[in-house]
Amino acid sequence: MNNDVTFKKRLFKGLNLRQKTLLIISTTSLILLSVVISSLILPGESLSTDFASKNLSPSLEHPFGTDWMGRDMFIRTIEGLGLSIMIGAIASTFSTVIAIIFGILSSVGKKTDFVVSWLVDLFLSIPHTLFVILISIGLGGGALGITVGVALTHWVALTRVIRAEIKQLKTQEYINISRNLGKSKWWIASKHIMPHLIPQIVLGTIIMFPHVILHEAAVTFLGFGLSPHQPAIGIILSESMKYLSAGYWWLAFFPGLSLLIVVLLFDLIGDNLRKLLDPKSAHE
Repeated sequence: MNNDVTFKKRLFKGLNLRQKTLLIISTTSLILLSVVISSLILPGESLSTDFASKNLSPSLEHPFGTDWMGRDMFIRTIEGLGLSIMIGAIASTFSTVIAIIFGILSSVGKKTDFVVSWLVDLFLSIPHTLFVILISIGLGGGALGITVGVALTHWVALTRVIRAEIKQLKTQEYINISRNLGKSKWWIASKHIMPHLIPQIVLGTIIMFPHVILHEAAVTFLGFGLSPHQPAIGIILSESMKYLSAGYWWLAFFPGLSLLIVVLLFDLIGDNLRKLLDPKSAHE
């Protein structure tokens, strides 16, 4: 324990809070990026069946063991995590675009603001998982169904943040001065409002990531998401339930733990990014 503390002190020695935060964000992002790249470059034959090696417990050759078809669980987990992260990236991007559009529309007038508020309350009143399942089923499931379902249900929180931020900015004195000087709404929006919204949008998108990944895995686990032929974490966990009673604990333990670690890494990035964007902590 003392050696670990000493190593951390040496690692962060001479770094201020901003530099430490940037180091943590960069390291964590590199880990997540390596998972995605690894899932893309792994050869297709790496998941070929080998019934002579089925249900092997974790070992040096198979760190996560093998499943009932002899497939390496470590490779399946890496590919599943990479797929979840890519779906999370696409869904979060679309959710962010929706949030920006609704946030801007709410500032146009009272009628549009009422409509946006009504939509926000409507989506908040329905459980995310249920809504994702309904949308996914309506679109026939698969990658398209789960991606659209998740994207259409995770814009609410960011919309509220953008809406509140725009309303606060519109009351600022420099905005009123620009109006009195005859500046157009587009000029005010591009020069005064958008620069203040970008940090909130970036942070909101990063914070949205773990929620998107967990909802995708949960819906897939229930059988309403990705195809059973895809190496998704939800599929792996769902299949492993049949074999836990036989003592094959590694089929669920390692994929579940890996998913939890990925979610925590995104939370770590979000927390440190919040510190970086906070003016008080950024100058310490």
